[in-house]
Amino acid sequence: MAKYSGSVRVDLLGGTLDLEPINLIIPETITLNLATSLKAEVEIEKFEEGKVQIHSLDYNTTETYLTEDFTSEKLIGDHFGHFSFVCQILDYFKLNSGVRVILKSGSPPGAGLGGSSSMGITLFGAICKYLDQDLDRDKAVNVVRGIEGRMLDCGPAGYQDYYPAIFGGVLALCPTPGSVIVDQLFNEDLKKFLEGSITLVYSRQTRLSGITNWEVYKGFFDRDARIRKGLSDIAKLSQEAYQKIKNSDYAPLASLISREGAIRKELFPGIVSEKMDMVYNKVVEKVPSAGMKVCGAGGGGCFLIVHPADKKEDVEKIIQENEMDILPFAIEKPL
Repeated sequence: MAKYSGSVRVDLLGGTLDLEPINLIIPETITLNLATSLKAEVEIEKFEEGKVQIHSLDYNTTETYLTEDFTSEKLIGDHFGHFSFVCQILDYFKLNSGVRVILKSGSPPGAGLGGSSSMGITLFGAICKYLDQDLDRDKAVNVVRGIEGRMLDCGPAGYQDYYPAIFGGVLALCPTPGSVIVDQLFNEDLKKFLEGSITLVYSRQTRLSGITNWEVYKGFFDRDARIRKGLSDIAKLSQEAYQKIKNSDYAPLASLISREGAIRKELFPGIVSEKMDMVYNKVVEKVPSAGMKVCGAGGGGCFLIVHPADKKEDVEKIIQENEMDILPFAIEKPL
């Protein structure tokens, strides 16, 4: 039997800049994110030969497949339904017989925290452990990202969601031609500042990954000046935040995250739902310095309220009064 867990991420600054080759065309792009204590969990155990059983604890559903089901046609088609992603990763390892896989998600559905990507990486790690293979982290990212991109079939998939699950900590993802350099920024002071200054909110509105990425990608290469300028402005803020962290100057981070969120809201219509906007405006009435940043592609899911640490209770009270959920989290240490 093998067990493995992997964090879902909170993106701080520089999301959307993890699309290739946009990440190389815009100068000095950096994506900053962190690994949360909200974790996907995978358990693999022996099962009847000739069969694979998959059980989702979140949805309380179980499906059993035959080894002969694992054909190229069925894997790419609809045969495996909502377990298609899982089965394609199993097939990569030729692990299509005699196993039972138990899954538990680290975040609500459509939360915008990279939950599906985290689950894919976590499953990859669990399989390596089950088969007694070394986990090559770069290979895991490339394989899982490729499979998920093929499944989504709606344009390029960014890479930031995969790294926190196998690196932990607070990450700067620095692209170069052919690779992504991971700079681990974690320290206890940074952890304390970010945990005190950020409240993670689930709007209870689900969203769909990938669609906004394609719109951004198409607009960028159609030479849409507004999108190019917006992404360049985001890149500058992300680079500035990166340098502040490297210099242990954490106080400006709250403002930089908030400014990035404001640019993103103006750049991408619909990224902030009416309900999210309404709740944020109520927060600002009580905490005028508070900022907001949507997680992931937006349109629902999760968002961050950025605020002074001593105003956290005020912010949480407003969130709870307006039928949204606070997702408490701690920043995980590096792996």
